[in-house]
Amino acid sequence: MFIFEAKRFIIVIIGALLNALSLNLFLIEANVYASGFTGFAQILSSVFKDFIGFDISTGILLFLLNIPVTILGWFKVGRGFTVYSAISVACTTFFLEIIPLQNLADDILLNAVFGGILAAIGIGITLKWGASTGGMDVIAMILSKMKDRPIGVYFLIMNGFIILMAGYLYDPEKALYTLVTLYVTTRFIDAIHTRHEKLTAMIITTKADELEKAIHAKMVRGITTLPAKGAFTKEDKNMLIMVITRYELYDLENIIRDVDPNAFTNIVQTTGIFGFFRKEDEKVV
Repeated sequence: MFIFEAKRFIIVIIGALLNALSLNLFLIEANVYASGFTGFAQILSSVFKDFIGFDISTGILLFLLNIPVTILGWFKVGRGFTVYSAISVACTTFFLEIIPLQNLADDILLNAVFGGILAAIGIGITLKWGASTGGMDVIAMILSKMKDRPIGVYFLIMNGFIILMAGYLYDPEKALYTLVTLYVTTRFIDAIHTRHEKLTAMIITTKADELEKAIHAKMVRGITTLPAKGAFTKEDKNMLIMVITRYELYDLENIIRDVDPNAFTNIVQTTGIFGFFRKEDEKVV
């Protein structure tokens, strides 16, 4: 368990470093904005500097914005998840402060694309290891439970606000390049991990009883078990079907790997659910 947590800690730090590099080497100097709280912190930093004459860095603003979110997440989302989110934010702030602002490319499109790719890799590997970059991830989960709407709605609202502000405060071209960055980031995150709120896991295994017990010990999710048979081997098996949130995918992968490394698992996007789904237990620990 210690080695596992140590690896996750290292991944969170690497993800934070990549996020900071995307901002300080590509996006900030080009006035192209990232997604979520990071982009919002960029907007605020630009407003303070260009319209008020007060110079405050994106990193400091990102840290300040995440303080109330971290407190809410501690009580509403899950302590383990919130701790790693706080570590990610703190490390991102630290790297933003020590990495000098540079403009590696004069072409704004190159800045938008490569900034989006670096950010996506940082966010994607962090999510893949069961952690979060904080900010909008946490607050969207809280709002989703309160209003019973998909998390994606809140990401869309926040990112839409960032695009509109970029166009209004500077020029429409900056808004369009920001849209390019957000698109690239989303596509690359999908390639590394999944941004969908709900997923359906279909697990073909010969150790159904052991797998059911292991899943129920870690996660509060219902499982439907169906008999199955290998078409080639004719071996009797079972198929476990369950719906999970994207934040639980990492835990499920590790459970399956520990109990039955030979199990075949198919993860698909779930566009809607009718019936009982334990939203009150959607805590990531």
